[in-house]
Amino acid sequence: MVSIQVSRSRYAAGLLAAVLFAVIGCASHRHGEDEASPAVAAPTPASEAGSGSQGDDLTATDAALQNQPSNSAAPVVTSSAINPTAPKSYTVKRGDTLWAIASMFLKDPWLWPEVWYINPQVANPHLIYPGDTLALAAGSDGRPQIRLEQGGPARLDPRLRSSPIDGAIPTIPYSAISAFLSRPTVLTDEQIRKAPYVLAFREQHVVGGNGHEIYVQNLKGGPNDRYTVYHVGDKLRDPEDGKVVGYQGIYTATAMISKPGEPAKALLTDTARETLVGDRLLSTDTDVPLNFMLRAPRSNVRGQIMSVIDGTQLIGQYQIVVINRGKRHGVDAGDVLAVDKAGAVVPDRERSSSWFGTSFAPKVKLPDERGGTILVFKSFDRVSYALVVGASTALHVNDVVRNP
Repeated sequence: MVSIQVSRSRYAAGLLAAVLFAVIGCASHRHGEDEASPAVAAPTPASEAGSGSQGDDLTATDAALQNQPSNSAAPVVTSSAINPTAPKSYTVKRGDTLWAIASMFLKDPWLWPEVWYINPQVANPHLIYPGDTLALAAGSDGRPQIRLEQGGPARLDPRLRSSPIDGAIPTIPYSAISAFLSRPTVLTDEQIRKAPYVLAFREQHVVGGNGHEIYVQNLKGGPNDRYTVYHVGDKLRDPEDGKVVGYQGIYTATAMISKPGEPAKALLTDTARETLVGDRLLSTDTDVPLNFMLRAPRSNVRGQIMSVIDGTQLIGQYQIVVINRGKRHGVDAGDVLAVDKAGAVVPDRERSSSWFGTSFAPKVKLPDERGGTILVFKSFDRVSYALVVGASTALHVNDVVRNP
């Protein structure tokens, strides 16, 4: 009987302690919330959150890259960065590019923004014109600088420019991407669904060529408006997660509206290949800048070459490639990336059994090796177009691209 009463007493005491603990805990929790509430930050608007608006679309790699610290700090450039064969001064000529001039002065051309001395008293200080004389000098801190020593006629009086070639020099060779500027592109699912399309050819043609007339459905333009005709090419899949990030748009021709309506009638000009029923029409896109500043990416970038324009297997200098990194990864026009050739997987013959030959030998992946340099000139959400500005060996699809 006594033991039962003791047990009941202990049970009641324990129950009372539990109730008191819960009450005190709730009170302290509310007190903690009251104290912490001023420090709670307001939710970041989607417009300020950058690529976070993609949310569930982010791959594990994308999320990891977003969480990495940005390499926004400018690199410290010393005299060791200067090319040993750099001239003391150089007069810019027609046909020069910023990449070529930067390569002349620097071992690593993407360091140009760190050595280019901006003189606010000079018209268009960021741009370089034919006739400008550039000089290698040392700043007050002893670090190397490249200065505008003397401006050429095009800078002193822009009215003297007689043709576009007299303007500021481009960053990369215009001839290398001139045929691309308003032609191959990345097409999204939405663009393909909503874009006007070739319905039929006049005079029962099966395919269209230069001078042929086409009928176009859903085209709202007016007389003489020009559109770029694209054939929807291969799917572009991110090699990391297999997701389709777009379709390669293959330029076929330019279409000029001759008679608006539903369907509209248009004339094909400047053809590069045959136009087919179902090909899409998009507004002519010439927004690729030629004058942008060279730089290494501001964030840590690591991706792959997804595709090469013209479908060749071996990629060399001045060919255009598609990479699986874009604006959401911090990649934009002007970014320079190194290309590493993916190391081959080879059998370790010394560790194989003589009974089974090399078929069952353990496999070893060789390290990636630096193979070239690319310069991004057009960037989309998840992919970018880049020009191969240097290649010490043939590059391939799936080769790694990274910060230089």
